Amino acid sequence: MKYRKDRYGNDISILGFGCMRFAKKGNAIDMEKTEEQIDYAISRGINYFDTAYVYSGSEAALGEILSRNGRRDKVNIATKLPQYLISREGAIEKLFQEELKRLRTDHIDYYLMHMLTDLSAWQNLVSLGIEDWIAEKKKSGAIRNIGFSFHGNTDMFLKILNAYDWDFCQIQYNYMDEYSQAGRAGLKAAHEKGIPVMIMEPLRGGKLVSLMPEKAKAAIAGYHKHYSPAELAFRWLWDQKEVTCVLSGMNSLEMVQENCRIASQAEAGTMDADDFALIENVKTLINEKIKVPCTGCGYCMPCPHGVDIPGAFRCYNEMYMESKSTGRFEYAQVVGLRKQPAFPSQCVGCGRCEKHCPQHIPIISELKKADQELRPLPYKIGINIARAFILKKEKQVKK
Repeated sequence: MKYRKDRYGNDISILGFGCMRFAKKGNAIDMEKTEEQIDYAISRGINYFDTAYVYSGSEAALGEILSRNGRRDKVNIATKLPQYLISREGAIEKLFQEELKRLRTDHIDYYLMHMLTDLSAWQNLVSLGIEDWIAEKKKSGAIRNIGFSFHGNTDMFLKILNAYDWDFCQIQYNYMDEYSQAGRAGLKAAHEKGIPVMIMEPLRGGKLVSLMPEKAKAAIAGYHKHYSPAELAFRWLWDQKEVTCVLSGMNSLEMVQENCRIASQAEAGTMDADDFALIENVKTLINEKIKVPCTGCGYCMPCPHGVDIPGAFRCYNEMYMESKSTGRFEYAQVVGLRKQPAFPSQCVGCGRCEKHCPQHIPIISELKKADQELRPLPYKIGINIARAFILKKEKQVKK
């Protein structure tokens, strides 16, 4: 196993065990298989385990296994505060104590504000006294490192990154998301501040493995280095020195074994021209299904009426590259839940964006198509209900 350093010089395995997708037996976690996989992972040097309050049964299963085998002090536990469930100060401590109990521990090594998509979510926590709470927990040792996980665009990531003295962060990042979400710019910005970056969705939930187009699979299968699709994606990430740890939602022993093998070999800066050419070819083959040739460059922004143009097109394309539900869900998550609305329906057709688009995309007409597909009636209703809940919570906080 290879290791990279956290902010304070501690070793973090470059492969982390994502605990959201533990093996199942029926509707419950298969404890026997999960314990076997965790034991193997630890024996091969994995020391970073990522779970969350809302991952059903995950914290309790991880806590039970580590406690039973006496391995709690051999690993780092990362878990998350469900900030979207909090509307009063006392709830922070209540949820944290519940997590400690589930995990059978007296401290959390890496604690994240879960799924920040907008700066206002962090500001709400600040108004509830989160900064003093964090300071007290770090002083007592109950929390060793504080961070946040993020879904949103690069600009918002940078605002959140600079809003607090974070110890680490977690972003969605892979070769298809190089210039979306926090993206390469966000990765480098965090690294420049000395903040470790943990990577989630390195395989886009399997979209860069079993669910990729057959042409892309064939291109990888014919490559002379005999990489699997997963190995190619992992090596691309670990080739970047700014990446600290890559989380993999492993749920079979074979998957743990294969990922540990790759992580024992990967080094930063070792990919060659052939490797990068293969990546670009695979991206081209995946992108053959895109609806709008938007590169996410951002020259169309800012929209004077608040529309997130790159965000809309990215999720619109995801509907056809992956699945309609995937694109719609991501759009609801990263655009629909913002404090300030950013929907294509806000477009007034001023044309400013089209004048600056290097791809010469007919943005105004394509936005209308994107909005129709991204927000069919059931999704509009769901987004509106979620937004109303968030706004209500914010009003309660301010009282």
